[in-house]
Amino acid sequence: MDNRRNIYLVGLMGAGKTTVGRQLARRLGRVFFDSDHEIVARTGVAVPTIFEIEGEDGFRRREAQTIAELTELDGIVMATGGGAVLNAETRKRLHESGWVVYLNVPPALLFERTKHDKNRPLLQVENPLARLEELHASRDPLYREVAHLTVEGGHLVAAGIVQYLLREYSRLYKS
Repeated sequence: MDNRRNIYLVGLMGAGKTTVGRQLARRLGRVFFDSDHEIVARTGVAVPTIFEIEGEDGFRRREAQTIAELTELDGIVMATGGGAVLNAETRKRLHESGWVVYLNVPPALLFERTKHDKNRPLLQVENPLARLEELHASRDPLYREVAHLTVEGGHLVAAGIVQYLLREYSRLYKS
C-alpha cells in the first residue's frame, strides 16, 4: 500500500480524535477533516440543532453521506464522529479505504473531558457519565471491528499518540 493511504480516527466523543488528527495531518503534510465539523460547514448549523430538528437518525444520514464523500479523497486524515461506526456501510468504507485507528479512552476520563461541552447532544442527559459508559459498552465492539489498530489512550497525551501512530504508519506503509 502506498504512503497516501487515508488515516481515520474513531472512538467516543472526547477521545482526542480531532486533536490527534490535526497534529498527525500536520506532521504528514496532509489535509485534515473532522466529519462533524464538515457536516456543520455543509449545513450551516450546529450539530445540536441538527439533532433537534432531524433527530439522531437525520444526523446519522448526513454523517454517513459526508464520510462516504470524504473517503473518496486520497491522502487525508479524518476524525469521525463518535457514532459513525453505527452504520455498517460506513464501517466497511472506512476499513477498506484507509488505516483506521481506534482511540479507546475510559468513560470516566471522557466524562472529565466533555462535562462542560454543550455541543454534545447525546450527553445532555441527567447522568452523562452513565451515558458514556453505555455508549462505550455498545460501541466498543464496533470500533474494534473497524480498526486496524487500537490505542489505549487513557494514559497518553496527544503528542505521544501522534508519535506512536507515525511510527506504526511508517512501519506498515513504507513507500
